[in-house]
Amino acid sequence: MHETTSNLVLIGMPGSGKSTVGVILAKKTGRGFVDTDVLIQTSQRRTLQEIVDTDGHAALRRIEARVILGLQIARHVIATGGSAVYSRRAMAHLKSRGTIVFLDVDLDTLASRIGDFDTRGIARRPGQSLADLFRERMGLYVRYADVTVTCGGLTQEQVCEEIIGRTQNRRGRRAVGITCAGSGSEKPR
Repeated sequence: MHETTSNLVLIGMPGSGKSTVGVILAKKTGRGFVDTDVLIQTSQRRTLQEIVDTDGHAALRRIEARVILGLQIARHVIATGGSAVYSRRAMAHLKSRGTIVFLDVDLDTLASRIGDFDTRGIARRPGQSLADLFRERMGLYVRYADVTVTCGGLTQEQVCEEIIGRTQNRRGRRAVGITCAGSGSEKPR
């Protein structure tokens, strides 16, 4: 895939900064920006939390997969919902059109960013804790990532610079890791 037509697809836990970093990254790279959570809410005419409350977490995951499979775009930064990685087909679709970038943020930081876990519109089983969800999804994020950015200790601008630096010369390589010295967010996998 030629870099000038490639999408940059951001994956990671809720609260990892996908939407915020995505907007900045789009501006820095001259790409469009799409947030799949917003597309879901617009198409369903209700919030993510309303979908989870009314139809359940599995329904939100199905809707998310359908929205992602409908994306036919190039040269965009795509901020996915945290549960996009549950759909193999959706992830294969995204990967066929771009580079998958995992924003790796430690659990304590996520917890402080998310706030009220029960009102965030997160596709999780009833009663599932943030820590359990984190452990469940980590392997999926790592599996699908072409590039992993460990975000601890970095500003949003620095995260963008890491992504840009690692994706410009990537062509054909997979699973490139970025470890930020002194970030303090390293954790066993």
